[in-house]
Amino acid sequence: MTPGKDDFWFLPLGGCGEIGMNLNVYGHNGRWLIVDCGVTFQAEVDEFGESINSQNPPIQMADPQFLIDRRQQLDGLIITHAHEDHIGAVPYLWEYFRCPVYTTAFTAEMLRRKLVERGLADKVPVIVVEADAKRQIGVFHVEWLKLTHSIPEPYALLISTAAGKVFHTADWKLDKGPVVGPAYDAGTFQKLAEYQVDAMVCDSTNANVQGWSESESNLYKGLKFHVEQAKGRVVVACFGSNIARLHTLARIADETGRHLGLLGRSLINTVSAAKNVGLWNSVKTSVDSAHLGFLPAHTVLLVATGSQGEPRTALHRLSLNSFRDMQLSPGDTVIFSSKVIPGNELAIATLIERLKVMQVDVIDIDNSALPIHASGHPASEELKTMYQWVQPQCAIPVHGELMHMKANAKIAKASGVRQQLLGQNGDLFYIAPVNGIRRGAVKTGRWGLVDRKELKKL
Repeated sequence: MTPGKDDFWFLPLGGCGEIGMNLNVYGHNGRWLIVDCGVTFQAEVDEFGESINSQNPPIQMADPQFLIDRRQQLDGLIITHAHEDHIGAVPYLWEYFRCPVYTTAFTAEMLRRKLVERGLADKVPVIVVEADAKRQIGVFHVEWLKLTHSIPEPYALLISTAAGKVFHTADWKLDKGPVVGPAYDAGTFQKLAEYQVDAMVCDSTNANVQGWSESESNLYKGLKFHVEQAKGRVVVACFGSNIARLHTLARIADETGRHLGLLGRSLINTVSAAKNVGLWNSVKTSVDSAHLGFLPAHTVLLVATGSQGEPRTALHRLSLNSFRDMQLSPGDTVIFSSKVIPGNELAIATLIERLKVMQVDVIDIDNSALPIHASGHPASEELKTMYQWVQPQCAIPVHGELMHMKANAKIAKASGVRQQLLGQNGDLFYIAPVNGIRRGAVKTGRWGLVDRKELKKL
């Protein structure tokens, strides 16, 4: 199966029909371009919320065989941002691909650390692109377009070929106050309407959430209020990759006279990477965790990994009194600056119960009157706005379960997008040619969708 000079194909191998494990492939004129290469973690819990496989929670990656068979036809791999579900599989799968990797500075620094652990740092050609870069990668012309998300340097891509154009959003939101990095520029995306984009491959995670996602800058007031009300230690559980949230908490620590402590390997690693690329310059150095047990409780503000109840994380160990450097005490406060990811409900509920038995006050988005968490994904009004700006001919929802992708498609249709295509991992989407597809494959309207069962016939 090889695309011709008039073909422009999209093949999601991971991340379509699920949240996580993103691996997207575009094909044109005998060549292929990969966008993102991520993992997902499948920790199993028993009826008590305890991990069944806590020592080795399985890491799942998309099946790369399609790309392995076409390794000589790969023009490159682009990583849109540094979240695990977009970058985490690169150290494991790159040796099968052996193509150049393109990404921006912060993501490149995060990737470098992963490659060092696998002994690949000197083998993988990582090409760092600047903001708003334009690159010719084989037969694909790629433009990096700044957006906002819950991690530094998230980028959408405009991928152009002689046969057509795709706007690939990756993960995004429209945040006017992202705290770290620039806000989005509406003009950038409004201008895409002039380019007559053939298809918009779009994040669906929050498509069934009404309104707009909360701005990262709106969390300062709520988080500071709860820290000021706390009598003992405060532990804030959040995703370790959210440098903007860490900036806000560091500011609050300074203003409330508390020492900032970072608990969790991934959290410390992300902050270190941010320092190396100049994203942590204005924040004072945090206290080494070995010293935290000697500080008065009311002078401590900790940020910890483990908001999803994951085993072996800092908060999990604190809830079991098994953290090496300190223990929680009655009257301490734990703030969950996060939402529950589907599938983690039991693990989180069990974690919270353990904290309550320890007489620790627990605050989450359900019992806080003020916002303390902001999603990194677009809600319905943001999706509507982007579709109206870009005006693509076709919408291809990805990055979500079926209910999310259906909601995304419904918004696209209401926003004037003429065609919406729903598929799943392994389905081949025809973006071009417009007037028919080759060798009798299944056709759906102007844009074709080839079912996985049909791939063997091509």
